[in-house]
Amino acid sequence: MSLFNIAAKGGWIMLLIALCSVAALAIFIERYFTLRKSRINARTFVLQIQNLLMRKKIDEAIRTCKQTPGPVAALTKVTLEKYDRPYEEIKEALESSGRTEIYHLEKYLSALGTVAAVAPLLGFLGTVTGMIKAFMKIESLAGNVGPGVLAGGIWEALVTTAAGLIVGIIALIFYNYIQGKVSLYIFEMEESSYNLLEMVREKEVDS
Repeated sequence: MSLFNIAAKGGWIMLLIALCSVAALAIFIERYFTLRKSRINARTFVLQIQNLLMRKKIDEAIRTCKQTPGPVAALTKVTLEKYDRPYEEIKEALESSGRTEIYHLEKYLSALGTVAAVAPLLGFLGTVTGMIKAFMKIESLAGNVGPGVLAGGIWEALVTTAAGLIVGIIALIFYNYIQGKVSLYIFEMEESSYNLLEMVREKEVDS
């Protein structure tokens, strides 16, 4: 029996589980390549910017930020564009920009988490509907049934449960992987923001 024939035994709920699998894969691919394009060596980048600032090359530092992908560069650009403003104003702008960048980093993650939670539940729903069908046949035949009569309901119960668990487990792995990458970006953003704000504070003290 082919995989398609086995899946067909699961009934209409298998269509919903299949949609969940497609959604999970699409979100994972989109997030993976988006985050990969934004990956830089944050510490090297910040040191480069600090070196330019020490040489008073603000415009060159801003150009470097514009040419560099990722949230760390975006936050640094916001800081440099307000470099001559008071410390509190820069800090407020940095925090606002940081929230925006985190929102973009976590885009679609809630949907991926939802798929990871819903797919197994759909599988269990298939189990219930499959068993309902089996017992309806038992009732309609007044208990005079053999294994072959019940096979359809049992097939639906087992196939949907297995499919839902498989999709849910894979979606959860995808979710945790992307969440780990996002957490790393957020850590780098916080670290670079702290270093930049310290430079701003030192600038105000010196002036």
